[in-house]
Amino acid sequence: MLHLQPHISSSASTYSSAAVFDFKPAKRRGSYNCGRCGLPKKGHVCQVNSGATPTSTTTPTSGPAAAAAIENSSSVSRPPQLPPLRHSSHLRRALSFDDIDIRCDSQERDLDGYNYSHPGTDLDVDDEIVSGGLPFGCLWEVLRRLPPAGLLAAAGVCKGWRETTKRMWRAAEELRLMVQPKGQLRFMGSVLKKCPSLVRLSLKMESDVDATMLACIAFSCPNLESLEISTSNTAVNRITGDELGRFVADKCCLTSLKMEGCSNLGGFVLSSSSLSTLWLSDLLSLSKMDFNCPNLKEISLEFSRQENDTTNLTTMVDGMGRTCPKLQNIHIASVRLSHAVVLSLTAANLRGLRMLSLVLGSEITDASVAAIASSYSRLELLDLSGSSISDSGIGMICNVFPNTLSRLLLALCPNITSSGIQFATAQLPRLELMDCGMTICDPDSHNSPSDGDGDNQLPNALNNKLHLMYQKLIIKHNRLKKLSLWGCSGLDALCLSCPELNDLNLNSCENLHPERLFLQCPSLQNVHVAGCPKSLIGAIKDQVSDNMAPLGNQFQCKRLADGSKKVRAPDCLSPLTSDNKKRRVMEWQCNVLVD
Repeated sequence: MLHLQPHISSSASTYSSAAVFDFKPAKRRGSYNCGRCGLPKKGHVCQVNSGATPTSTTTPTSGPAAAAAIENSSSVSRPPQLPPLRHSSHLRRALSFDDIDIRCDSQERDLDGYNYSHPGTDLDVDDEIVSGGLPFGCLWEVLRRLPPAGLLAAAGVCKGWRETTKRMWRAAEELRLMVQPKGQLRFMGSVLKKCPSLVRLSLKMESDVDATMLACIAFSCPNLESLEISTSNTAVNRITGDELGRFVADKCCLTSLKMEGCSNLGGFVLSSSSLSTLWLSDLLSLSKMDFNCPNLKEISLEFSRQENDTTNLTTMVDGMGRTCPKLQNIHIASVRLSHAVVLSLTAANLRGLRMLSLVLGSEITDASVAAIASSYSRLELLDLSGSSISDSGIGMICNVFPNTLSRLLLALCPNITSSGIQFATAQLPRLELMDCGMTICDPDSHNSPSDGDGDNQLPNALNNKLHLMYQKLIIKHNRLKKLSLWGCSGLDALCLSCPELNDLNLNSCENLHPERLFLQCPSLQNVHVAGCPKSLIGAIKDQVSDNMAPLGNQFQCKRLADGSKKVRAPDCLSPLTSDNKKRRVMEWQCNVLVD
């Protein structure tokens, strides 16, 4: 087969010779092309006769393609041999990422069905024209917006598109894939070898994950910096702690690791000088957890909510504080969180700590809040959801973090009342997000914590909850943007005056009276009302529409010269044109989300 040079010298001879050299194999759709010269038959008079020779003027060319063409011609008078047409049987069908029957045993072709002739030599993108006369740069901008499945489909259009997709694979730095249960290793190997420049990889596994998958990733992605592995409900993560430790130690460029379904780790020792972000979820009964990551800045450890969990969190936190001095964000979710764990964390003296999240620790009390406030006075986020703190703990938070705290999450804290919530919003002027879900609850509702605890605990639960029923909440804040009151079934009156509030969650606030609801929030974009009565939903829609109506009547008006009639002022007399105001009114719309 002749490899023709795309650029021919300007001294090329007659039309017939140029047509021969410029010929490209076309798709065989019947006898639409001439059998002698390959040009379309419609309106074509062939100048190449089978018994005669074409014009024998020599064509000065340069390059290896021209030399090969001259050597393969036995005489100048004989026409050059035409490149043979490629049969469709040699072309592979472009595979989508949803196909689970992957065949990648061949060493000669990749998934696109086209070989890399010179993977390191690309033509100048400014001068290159792909099939159809489309500039390479234009095609690149179109194809780079496609998902991986669409990019593979585009590779089957023509040779020019296929070569362009190959360049995109080679230049790809981030890849997100969903791996089907069948043929996962072949699939991963065939895809990852196409991306030598890959630095960020995100996998959604619908099949089991084991050490072989980690070895495939480590071998195919030598420059990997970020790895995220999430599992579906049917997939099982079988990676052990030793295998994970070896993977982290071998990847000297790895900075971020996020992995779900880590119930089979058993214990691990992570040593890395480059790792800065670590997320592990579904942890269970870890015998050891050693971190030797001096540059680790963010860690998230979520443990399984099982009572038989034997993980020693106090020892883990103590070791983490000694070996990871640069920690800034800490998130730990476990039912075994206690005041002793908090004391170990405060003893670590992490000077750069800015975000602290200790979730589901029912043994965390106001004393724990005092320890946190005394050790870390620059927190920007504090999440104590599921703890046993009271309004006194909120008072300590407000006294220590009035100038730094911007996000406060206190969901599932049964000892907090509406008075504590109002006090927090009044004393924290920088607050932008607050979550108080399931704090003000009705003890008679189905969400009562006394359900299933026995008859002897029911009177105590009622005594603890009676003061929380039928409360009202008044919040006035200039910077609050998100407020969550989901599950507050004991709330019957709500008044909000927050000009920057754009997201409000009132899901399952079933006892909130419509006539006791006042929303003075002109920036509201989303209001979540799933599980609320229809009368409350209607009242919210009416108040939202009333807040939007005044914006449409702010167009400047002007009387005529005689003062007889009031008309709209022209655009040139208005500081803001009416078109811009109309566009602003049309863009601003609040969504009341029922589902």
